Amino acid sequence: MIDPILNRPLRAIAAGLADGSLNACDVTERAIALHDPTLDAYMAWEPSAARQQALAAGAAFAAGVQLGGLQGIPVSFKDLYGVAGMATFAGTPRALPAALSAEGPLVTRLRHQLGVIVGKTQSVEFAFGGLGTSRHHPVPWNPRDLHTHRAPGGSSSGAGVSVIEGTALVAFGTDTGGSVRIPASLTGCFGLKTTLGRWSTDGIVPLSPSFDTPGILTRTADDAAFAFGALDGEPVPKVDGGKLRLAIAPAFFWQDCDPGIAEQVEAALLLIEAAGAHVTNRDLPGCEEVFDAYRLGGIVSAELYAFLRGHLPQWLETLDPRVRRRMDDGRALEAWEYLQRKARYLTLGAGAAAAFDGIDAMISPTIPITPPAVALLADPETYARLNLAVLRNTCVVSFLGLCAVTLPAGTDAKGMPVGLQIIGPPQCEPRLLAIARHIELILAGADVWPLPV
Repeated sequence: MIDPILNRPLRAIAAGLADGSLNACDVTERAIALHDPTLDAYMAWEPSAARQQALAAGAAFAAGVQLGGLQGIPVSFKDLYGVAGMATFAGTPRALPAALSAEGPLVTRLRHQLGVIVGKTQSVEFAFGGLGTSRHHPVPWNPRDLHTHRAPGGSSSGAGVSVIEGTALVAFGTDTGGSVRIPASLTGCFGLKTTLGRWSTDGIVPLSPSFDTPGILTRTADDAAFAFGALDGEPVPKVDGGKLRLAIAPAFFWQDCDPGIAEQVEAALLLIEAAGAHVTNRDLPGCEEVFDAYRLGGIVSAELYAFLRGHLPQWLETLDPRVRRRMDDGRALEAWEYLQRKARYLTLGAGAAAAFDGIDAMISPTIPITPPAVALLADPETYARLNLAVLRNTCVVSFLGLCAVTLPAGTDAKGMPVGLQIIGPPQCEPRLLAIARHIELILAGADVWPLPV
């Protein structure tokens, strides 16, 4: 169901709230009315608390107090974030200790702007999985196929669903190896993976401190640009499409794509080039090496095991077998090898960053496979194979220390969303958001993917 108020661009909703033509309580009620419990987006759905926050935001507006762009805007947080008044489960069968549920800087920043938190979305257990499945809680239903229960993408499995459902205009997730970009791509929304360290991970249950990054999912690149400005403070510039220099990512990213995925991204590239951008080819060194290391189990697995052994040893007993299997792959990583691999990743990351000299960004498919039916993932070998496939194009970006965004670029042969990944060097988030905003206007103009009106 499309709500005529909530279907507006986020910046228009925020402007309406600021000038009094919209009311924060009404906006929140409209978001609450869109909640579909059968989609299972939320671990904790909190409409009563959201109404109280909307009242506070509305009272501030009425008093002439404007505290930030997200004041009065409904948002969701992945159930790795500490949010006062809501337990943190991190995808496990029981609540984590209070010490792991304290609010961190991102939630505090949202609170200071009087954003409206509607609930906490489902997460894969300890964020260790790319398909979005869970042994302990319902698997969110990918809303792009209401007939077949398809994977929503993980590990921020409920985040994309909350955006498409309409209950959250901004969904906060985390991205270690793709956990924002994967659900954004599979559910057909926008996802931003920030550079390591740009936004603090304090107050977020860790998976891998070497790679964990907070991120956001929104309906569009323009919505993300607005939210980024409100959260980060750095403005998103405008792009001159005639001066845009893009590169097609190397063959690694285009291999073994399901029907319609590579073709759709290639078609989008033709439209972008026809609109004036200069498009060339460029290598991105290190992709194969870091992916081969990831397949064998390594830094992420070892860091998760160390965290659980040190802080939550009792939670080891109830781990989802799929999570346990992946974690165990890295348990035997020797200290010397762990340090050697981290050093190697830094070297490869420096080479990858240098590959962007003379270009603004690289383009690739975000995910090479269509969202699989959840029923297929009950088989452990099928799950392992498809989980690795869904992570391939996103994890290498993370391990090379880059940042990236994904936006919808049409649908594949199954009628499911196709994500177009825009990759850039570290700390170039504003530029990537600007490029994405330019590209989504091109795609909307060609009737490839509609935008809110």
